[in-house]
Amino acid sequence: MNTPDSKIDRLRRRAAAPLLGVLAAAVLAACSSQAAPGAGAMPPPEVSVAQVLSRPVAQWDDFTGRVAAVETVELRPRVSGYVERVAFAEGDEVEKGDLLFVIDQRPYRAALARAQAQLARARSESQLARSQDVRAEELLAASAISREEFEARRAASAQGDAEVRAAEAAVTAAQLDLQFTEVRSPIDGRAGRALVTAGNLAQADSTLLTTVVSLDPVHVYFDADEQSFLRYQALTRDGRRAADGNAVRVGLANEQGYPHKGIVDFTDNQVDPGTGTIRARAVVANPDRVFTPGLHARVQLEAAAAAEALLIDERAVLTDQDRKYVYVLGENNQAERRDIVPGRSVEGLRVVQDGLTAEDRVIVHGVQKVFFPGMPVAPTPIEMGDPAPQVQVASAEAP
Repeated sequence: MNTPDSKIDRLRRRAAAPLLGVLAAAVLAACSSQAAPGAGAMPPPEVSVAQVLSRPVAQWDDFTGRVAAVETVELRPRVSGYVERVAFAEGDEVEKGDLLFVIDQRPYRAALARAQAQLARARSESQLARSQDVRAEELLAASAISREEFEARRAASAQGDAEVRAAEAAVTAAQLDLQFTEVRSPIDGRAGRALVTAGNLAQADSTLLTTVVSLDPVHVYFDADEQSFLRYQALTRDGRRAADGNAVRVGLANEQGYPHKGIVDFTDNQVDPGTGTIRARAVVANPDRVFTPGLHARVQLEAAAAAEALLIDERAVLTDQDRKYVYVLGENNQAERRDIVPGRSVEGLRVVQDGLTAEDRVIVHGVQKVFFPGMPVAPTPIEMGDPAPQVQVASAEAP
């Protein structure tokens, strides 16, 4: 028979069972932790450490520019006429003197023949006048003619000589006109599209036939801001920068870095008041025809002579809001935070203007494993700029 007291006891035992389980688990956990102290502690993370690199570094400033041809010619005819032949392939490279267009030569050949005939007549008349002049001189000595007639024959001889010279000039002009019917390239370069084809009328000094641009070398124009220009002038006055012939490095949009080298050969004589910039021009060799006029170019200009600088790997630099910092290896292999003032980038490395010394060893790879300053690490020495060490994965062997 169940009494009220027995029912109450059963309810109490059911309520106490979960609490006993929790207490038992806590006791077991405590016993296991006491039995194996330090079994769950994490080992120090493996990181790569490199000595700060100290070496002379030249200062380079970055600009954007455009490629332009050294020589650009708009080819126009010197004589009028109908185009008889286009003698070049559009877009091909041409050499100075190559035939590009031929204008109908028949009218100019006829004009040359007419000028040559007039020259022959003038020479014949001049020879006759000269003979009469010589005879008149003999007759005058014998008092056979008057002084007036003698002077008239002397003037006719001089006039004949003048007419010969005029006829020779007319022949030369006709020869030039005939020569100008063959339109030739005045420079070495690449020809553009033929803007006038065979059968069309070309007006002298007016009709644009095609364009020719030189290819090697090329010019690269870029604009420097006013502050940079003033800084360059101060460096030049102090003797830390050459007055002219400064080196440049150039890279195109599809290239890594700045593989092409050149020099500055021109700087404008005034600053543009609208933009606050001054234009400069560099000369760059183009033997492989990498540059085409009109391309965008990235330009680095050597701002000052090489000076000693501290360099670290870009991957070691961390950001904390508006501050840059790195972790260096301290005593007992502990990571220490150092706030730095970074400078420009040099061949994948970052110049450090303040915050480090040449004796510091910087954590480069594995820096994301460092969670707080003073954290122990397991360092592996590398050279600054080296890639991250390869992780060795052990392969399981079959029993």
